Amino acid sequence: MLHQTIDLQVKGTDSKGHQPTLVTYVLGCSESLNQGKRRPAVLICPGGGYTRTSVREAEPIAVQMNSMGFHAFILYYSCAPAVFPTPQLEAAAAMVWIREHADEWKIMEDKVVIAGFSAGGHLAASIGTFWNQEFLYGVLGVKPKQIRPDGMVLCYPVITSGEYAHRGSFESLLGERDTDMELLEKVSLEKQVTKDTPRTFLWHTYEDGSVPLENTLLFAGALRKCQIPIEMHIYPRGGHGIALANEETQSMDGGNTIVPEAQNWIRMAGRWIQNL
Repeated sequence: MLHQTIDLQVKGTDSKGHQPTLVTYVLGCSESLNQGKRRPAVLICPGGGYTRTSVREAEPIAVQMNSMGFHAFILYYSCAPAVFPTPQLEAAAAMVWIREHADEWKIMEDKVVIAGFSAGGHLAASIGTFWNQEFLYGVLGVKPKQIRPDGMVLCYPVITSGEYAHRGSFESLLGERDTDMELLEKVSLEKQVTKDTPRTFLWHTYEDGSVPLENTLLFAGALRKCQIPIEMHIYPRGGHGIALANEETQSMDGGNTIVPEAQNWIRMAGRWIQNL
């Protein structure tokens, strides 16, 4: 396995002193191993309300992606006081980096997926909805298709800045501009879905008291309206941030994060990725 930490140098960003990094979990890709088999790649964006990146939604997810035969990458992106679009530019740059190394790392170029949890789900969905906008590809000096994910895996994602918003995420993402109605409209991602948005796998829990289920429902509805294929799962039990929903990612703060009936989400997501 190639396991290394890459310092991302991203044009047009102000990370407020934070160094964004991309950590690789690249399975053996020599010509003598599996004849140099190409594999799907998954870029993982942990959650944390745009104030931090959760370790529970990082390496444990990457290891599970590896176990299903995928290369995995974790993006530790800039959070508050860094503001929009700095995290989005960093995620876009990570997608470009992965694609530029597709031959070296034996990546299937038509199966480069972005996955995100909670606020990381908002970041992932931002790339899926903004990949062909000038403020990303123009600033980075790349072609839009280098940024575009082939699919998105959104796990209890922050989506809307409207009635069902997780306000803290948008306050952190926008900083002093968190009352700018035009900007709030722009980062309310159910309003940014178009026919160019990639197909999406979504899951959420009905009991989520931090990021309401309506976030996933609104995004799914927008995808459906644009005839974008989706797979969606809603689990009846479980609070926010359950990650793998097992003991491996159990929260130490006493929250209900072990949810047996939700533990199958990652295998279903893996099958979905294979079938892209």
